[in-house]
Amino acid sequence: MKETIGFALNGKAVSLEVDPSRALLWVLRYDLGLTGPKYGCGEGLCGACTVLVDREPVRSCLLEVKAVAGKKVTTIEGLAKNGKLHPLQKAFVEQDALQCGYCTPGMIMNAYSLLLNTPQPSRSQIIEYMEGNLCRCGAHRRIVQAIETAAKEMAGGKR
Repeated sequence: MKETIGFALNGKAVSLEVDPSRALLWVLRYDLGLTGPKYGCGEGLCGACTVLVDREPVRSCLLEVKAVAGKKVTTIEGLAKNGKLHPLQKAFVEQDALQCGYCTPGMIMNAYSLLLNTPQPSRSQIIEYMEGNLCRCGAHRRIVQAIETAAKEMAGGKR
C-alpha cells in the first residue's frame, strides 16, 4: 500500500506516493532520477549508496523511505552549487582520487559528513571514518589526500 512521503531533498521539498518500505536508494534512483547513489552490495557494507540524512551518512540501500519523512536528505547531486563543484568534489578530481568512479559519490558523501562534524580531522580520523567505504581500484591514499585538501579549502586555506 502506497503512502505520501515528504522530505527535503538537496534543499528542495519533495513529496511522492510510494511504498513506504521501499529502499531509499531505489526511490532516489528510479522515482527521482538521481543516479549518484549507486547500488553496490545491497547489504550496507560497501558505502556506494551513501547519502546524508540530517547530516549523517546512511546506506540508502538499507533505509526504508518512510524513515526519511520530514527529514533532510542530501545526495552527491546536492553538493555542487550554481555549477560550481563543492571543494570535496574538486579535490577528488585534482587529487585523482577516483578511477572507475563507482564508489566516488558514496566516498564523497561520507567524507562530507565527516567534514561537517569534524572540520579539521587528523589523517587517522579520516582513515577511520572512511573505513566502511570500499574502493576496489585502490585509490585510498589519494582519497585521504583529497579529503585533507578539501578540509583545508573549506577552512579558508588554514590548516
